Amino acid sequence: MNVPLLDLHQQTAALRDEILRAVTEVVDSTTYILGPKVAQLEQEVAQYCGAGAGIGVSSGTDALLMTLMALEIGPGDKVLTTPYSFFATVGAILRVGALPVFADVEDDTFNIDPNKMAEMLAADQQGERRIKAIIPVHLFGQCANMGSIMALAQQYGLPVIEDAAQAIGAEYPVLNNGSVHWQKAGSMGLVGCYSFFPSKNLGCLGDGGMVVTSDQTFAQTLRCYRNHGAQPKYYHSKIGGNFRLDPLQAAVLSVKLPHLEQWHKQRQANSQVYHELFAQAQLIDNPIRLPKAVYAASPEAAGHNHHIYNQFVIRVPRRDALREYLHQQNVGCEVYYPVCLHKQECMQQYGSNELSLPIAEQAAHDSLALPIFPELRREQQEYVVECIAKFYRS
Repeated sequence: MNVPLLDLHQQTAALRDEILRAVTEVVDSTTYILGPKVAQLEQEVAQYCGAGAGIGVSSGTDALLMTLMALEIGPGDKVLTTPYSFFATVGAILRVGALPVFADVEDDTFNIDPNKMAEMLAADQQGERRIKAIIPVHLFGQCANMGSIMALAQQYGLPVIEDAAQAIGAEYPVLNNGSVHWQKAGSMGLVGCYSFFPSKNLGCLGDGGMVVTSDQTFAQTLRCYRNHGAQPKYYHSKIGGNFRLDPLQAAVLSVKLPHLEQWHKQRQANSQVYHELFAQAQLIDNPIRLPKAVYAASPEAAGHNHHIYNQFVIRVPRRDALREYLHQQNVGCEVYYPVCLHKQECMQQYGSNELSLPIAEQAAHDSLALPIFPELRREQQEYVVECIAKFYRS
């Protein structure tokens, strides 16, 4: 049996005619830069995420970069973030001339640990106070501990840039006056940054991204930076960039967005099947640790997206050998991420290679993502678990 890590054929086939009609509308309109399709998607995504405004951009990477530029973060500044994420998180910080400060992650979620963040912020307070912003990442489709993170941000007067590239639609239980209400990833900080890379839960046919914010003044600043810092046209008050979202991609995303909640439910159902199958195989915790939905026990969690499983990441011994074996059995799997950000070769010049962040480093050593896409069939999941069981019992 063949089980790919991701199969977009079924999703694309089901929406093909509608996508082609939407793309044809853009072609016939001859409006190929921004325009009504981008404005429509911006409104739809902002409403879906519970934010006041959306700014369509060229990628999730540029969403982060543009936000840092708009906050005027640059040389001499530092940004507190996670060491365990896709490189774009730290790359954007470095590209504006700032330096990343890394806090280790939580063992059960892979997300940045607020206790470690508090230590880094306290140490910065004793020095020159160079940390100017915080970028938490909602990794693999589950929100970071935003209650604690926002409390720290308020204490130190820092903007929070939510890297929600993998988490559009994921929800976090916010405690307010003794009651819990659920907020979507990207709506809690100053801004939320999303990626529409094709492999994401909501993906376009290439690169695309979005920034959302409820600060209307900052939204206008972001729109200025998106278009070379010009406002109005040909009058440049700032040095921005070409960060515009393509209307062709916006049209595709508007077709897909109404289906996103159902795709989340299918991924969540697939996660439940994995838990059942691994339990039946008596593999849970010995030797396999399954992903933990830490907010599932929160009040009124039922019906909320406490985890949307952009990836289904397990922790395993002999990870690399298992990965090779699964590939031999035609089971798609991937390592997210084999090298922590502070250990990357390009970080040597900044001295971060000498840091010890043991939880993130262990995650890089033993984590493995299994197929979790919405159209995944139960018999395919049974085959995946069967192959893993054979590997550890042979």
